[in-house]
Amino acid sequence: MKKYKKYLGVMSTLALSFSLAACGPQDSEKSDASSDASKESKNKTLLVWEDQQKSAGIKDAIAQFEKDHSVKIKIVEKPYAKQIEGLRLDGPAGTGPDVLTMPGDQIGTAVTEGLIKDLNVGDDVQSTFTDVAMQSQKVNDKVYGLPKAVETTVLFYNKDLIAEQNLPKTLEEWYEYDKKVTKGGNYGFLALFDQIYYAQSVMSGNGGYIFNKDAQGNFDPTDLGINNEGAVEGAKTIQKFYKEKLFPAGIIGAQGINVLESLFTSGKAAAIISGPWNLEPFTKAGVNYGVAKLPALANGKNMSAFVGVKSYNVSAYSKNTELAQELVEFLANKDNSKKRYEITKEVPAVKALANDPVVTESEAAQAVAQQSQFSELTPNIPEMNEVWTPTDAALQTIATGKAEPKAALDQAAKTIKGQIKAKHSK
Repeated sequence: MKKYKKYLGVMSTLALSFSLAACGPQDSEKSDASSDASKESKNKTLLVWEDQQKSAGIKDAIAQFEKDHSVKIKIVEKPYAKQIEGLRLDGPAGTGPDVLTMPGDQIGTAVTEGLIKDLNVGDDVQSTFTDVAMQSQKVNDKVYGLPKAVETTVLFYNKDLIAEQNLPKTLEEWYEYDKKVTKGGNYGFLALFDQIYYAQSVMSGNGGYIFNKDAQGNFDPTDLGINNEGAVEGAKTIQKFYKEKLFPAGIIGAQGINVLESLFTSGKAAAIISGPWNLEPFTKAGVNYGVAKLPALANGKNMSAFVGVKSYNVSAYSKNTELAQELVEFLANKDNSKKRYEITKEVPAVKALANDPVVTESEAAQAVAQQSQFSELTPNIPEMNEVWTPTDAALQTIATGKAEPKAALDQAAKTIKGQIKAKHSK
């Protein structure tokens, strides 16, 4: 999985100041308490699981926290989407992390399995982050993590093949553009529409949804919209690109992403839908690319996207949960989020950084910010685990012409409902 905005608002910070002048009884008590806390954390160690190739973004913050708290912290890089798997094994064995990072859509599963601890953070801390990012960390109104980065899919285009001013504004215009330029192994616009992570951008814009929300704003696993009228209409739009061979057969299935990216980096595709994770790889590949929000649909609505939220979370198996929570808050604060962005280029979830020059000067960050206005939070309930495989299978039968949209999506819905009943019924 790969995987944000209303980036407005101002973050409030709390500062503690200590006077070196003569102090009264209360000052002395605070000093003693601080000293006791320092002694308590001294000689303690914390293990942090960070995402691959991202530890440089928190190196300075970790060093500062070690100094301030007299604690030793070890950082180990692991693929963030698979850290929950490692926690299941290493947590009970006592070799797991104190702090880990994970996708927002895994929070519900982690909470249900008792893998992560709820955090005692007030509104002052929560209000630091964008609403959608913070919502991804909540289950039954309890907070289980703090957001460190947000991402959506966006449009990458090759400036040597198509100029910014000539970019089609709608998916239908891209369809017409594809019909003109698709020949001799060259393509126009490409997307991995055989996967729900990408196809939802079209299906949602037509009224489809995965799980609807109840009156309290929580995802309702009994209200599945993967095969409603809007979803089917969106799938029909997607089907056109495959039927007329505007998308190559190679971008269907498990190897599709490799083929898609190869076509773009080799100058064989004018534009693709991808995400911020490809900014550095495409730059290293020497592609003269631009980044923009996704186009609109024929009905005038902008293509949607899933908002992916990466977070820092505290393991339920940690023996130092209070110190671990302090570290999570420290890593996710405004200053450290800004530093992390400067190094990793992962768009921060902190409201106050929305208008910071370090973010506003980035075309990619602005594209993510713009696209986030039209995007939706990836459902973070355990039942979401039952959606990916059946829906991807249905979309692949549509892409290969083995089934029509309604029949394929009806079958996917049936399978999903059956799996939810079997695995998640109370």
